[in-house]
Amino acid sequence: MSRINPEDVVDFYKSLENLGIKIWIDGGFSVDALLGEQTRKHLDLDIAINQEDMVSLVRFLATEGYKEIRRDNEYNLVFGDKIGREIDIHAFISDKEGNIVGGIMYPTQSLTGLGTINGHLVRCISPEHMVKFLAQWVHKHPHKYLYVISSLCQKFSIEYPKEYIDVKKLY
Repeated sequence: MSRINPEDVVDFYKSLENLGIKIWIDGGFSVDALLGEQTRKHLDLDIAINQEDMVSLVRFLATEGYKEIRRDNEYNLVFGDKIGREIDIHAFISDKEGNIVGGIMYPTQSLTGLGTINGHLVRCISPEHMVKFLAQWVHKHPHKYLYVISSLCQKFSIEYPKEYIDVKKLY
């Protein structure tokens, strides 16, 4: 399976920006954006998007050769292209004030992060919420998450989560 690289992410992000489609980088690339460096290779690109932009996004993906390969529900879809790149879409619904009221229930303040991928500024998950999210997985995948949680906490002066401290004692 092919991996998606930072250049792919920047090209995708810029293309959507040019079409007026607003996304937030999530998952591993969000960590990379916050830290300003690639921490590992990625099999996919996770994005958050307002449900109101889904039709435009799906239309764009089709023109780029992507097809739906999995649907967990109407708010979480995965699209892939012929060379194996995957886009994992997490759609939320917001009210007129910008509060998340449905779909994938991102905490509203989690969509306030800014980071860089290959020198390009991108919207992403906030560092505090990324640490909180990753901490719940550190027991299962310590080698994958201990370094990035530590790096995010250090860079953004975030208190280490209890889950991180408990697992860190084992290593």
